[in-house]
Amino acid sequence: MGVPVVRIRVLVVDDHRIFAESLAAALAAEPDVDVAAAGSGPAALRCLERAAAEGRDYDVMLIDAELGILTAAKGRHAPVPAPRSGEEGPADGISLVAGVRSGRPSVRTVVLAEKDDPLRAAVALQAGASGWVAKDCSLQRLLTVIRGVLRDETHLPPALLTGVLRELTAARKHRTESEELVESLTPREREVLRCMVAGLGRKAVAERLYLSPHTVRTHMQNVLGKLGVHSTLAAVALARRAGVGPVDLEPARVPVP
Repeated sequence: MGVPVVRIRVLVVDDHRIFAESLAAALAAEPDVDVAAAGSGPAALRCLERAAAEGRDYDVMLIDAELGILTAAKGRHAPVPAPRSGEEGPADGISLVAGVRSGRPSVRTVVLAEKDDPLRAAVALQAGASGWVAKDCSLQRLLTVIRGVLRDETHLPPALLTGVLRELTAARKHRTESEELVESLTPREREVLRCMVAGLGRKAVAERLYLSPHTVRTHMQNVLGKLGVHSTLAAVALARRAGVGPVDLEPARVPVP
């Protein structure tokens, strides 16, 4: 009896239907590859859920870097937030990578890109991608990457390495600087900042922290001043770079006597 072939389950996620079907057909010709295709982020998440329910998780997802761009505002590259439970899934490719990393950490993700972009590649790696591959690479190259990421390898085109390392170094520097600024805040100011990250306005913050709106206004002004920014939006962006999460918005439970 021969040794059974260990099959690799691959999910191609691309809203260019012809490309997705062509790539899936090419991969399906390999004796050790099972492949399916999805045309959007939400469709991909549904495929993952069905596979998990059947006890047949995917091993690797190949995700279009520009997923959803054609149907959203063209050229806007900022990732959208990963969905909460019960919400529709992300349309953006990099956000899908982050969502899979969070919800299905055993699934490896590889980003398929039409052009080299060191910043986008760095963001993809930070989101949890294991590789970045040109869409016009050879099938053998793609198979090498698929099998490599299953061995916990990270794959990048050699021409991108220098640019990606530069972007990652810059991101680490910015994070460090942001963390230092946040550490300069008092405990109360950090609490106010977490409320700001959660999207609470001055009145809501005042009610939550049992403070007067005037006191909250003073705290917010102090936060902006210490962080060196001029708007709540900029303060929230800096806070997120520093790893500051939103305050828990669940209402406090008061014990019934």
